[in-house]
Amino acid sequence: MSAFSVDKWEKLFDNIGPFFQGFGVTLYIVLFALLMSLALGVVFGVMSASHNKILRGISRVYVEFFQNTPLLVQVFFLYNALPYMNINLSVKLIGILGVGVYHGAYMSEVVRTGIEAVPKGQEEAAISQGFGYTQIMKSIILPQALKIMLPPLTNIAANLIKNTSILAIIAGGDLMYQADSFASSTLAYGPAYLVVGIMYFIICFPLARLSGYLEKKFGEKPKPKDYTELLKSYKVGEEESK
Repeated sequence: MSAFSVDKWEKLFDNIGPFFQGFGVTLYIVLFALLMSLALGVVFGVMSASHNKILRGISRVYVEFFQNTPLLVQVFFLYNALPYMNINLSVKLIGILGVGVYHGAYMSEVVRTGIEAVPKGQEEAAISQGFGYTQIMKSIILPQALKIMLPPLTNIAANLIKNTSILAIIAGGDLMYQADSFASSTLAYGPAYLVVGIMYFIICFPLARLSGYLEKKFGEKPKPKDYTELLKSYKVGEEESK
C-alpha cells in the first residue's frame, strides 16, 4: 500500500480539525516566544556591547550556556525537573519559555554585532556633545544598528518557528504533536507529514523572503562623515519634540 494512497488522504481530511488546532497552538507559542526572545536579545545584546565588565560577563554566561546546550535538554529540564522544585508550568508556557530563552541568546549576538558595527566615532562624538549612555543607545546607535540586525533577526525568527516542533516530545499540543498523533493512530504518515510541512512552509517562507529583501535593501549602508553634525541634528530633533 502506497504511503500516499487515497484512503490515507481520506482519513486525513476526515480528521483535519486537530491539524488546524495544532497550527493555532504553534502560532500562539511562536508569538509570545518571539516577543520574549526579542526582549532578551535587546537587553543582553546591549549588555554585551556595554563598557561594564560585569554586565558583559553576565551576558556572556547567558549566551554561551544557551547556545551550547541543546534546546531539547532545556525543554526537558523545564518539563521534568521543575515539578520536583514545586514549580508546575503549563506545556504552552514551557514552550514559550524554552524556545524564547534559547533563541534570545542568538538574538543577543545579533544585537551586539549590530551595535559594534556602528562606527565608534559616533559614540565618541556623542559623549563630547554631552549625551549620556542611554541617550546614545536610544537615539543614535540602535536606530542605525537596526538596519544591520533586521535580516539575521528574521532568519532567527524562522528558526524559532521550526524549533517549536520539538514540543511534540512533551505533548505540547502543537502542530507537530497533532500530526504525529494522527499518523501513529492511522498509519497515514505520508499525508500527515506532507501537510505539516506545507503548514510550516506557509509561516516560514514569508520570513525567508523578508530576510532576503532586507539584506538587499540594507546591504550597503552609508556611513556619515561628520559625526558632530549628525549629533547636532539629533539634539535639534529632540528639542523640537519637547
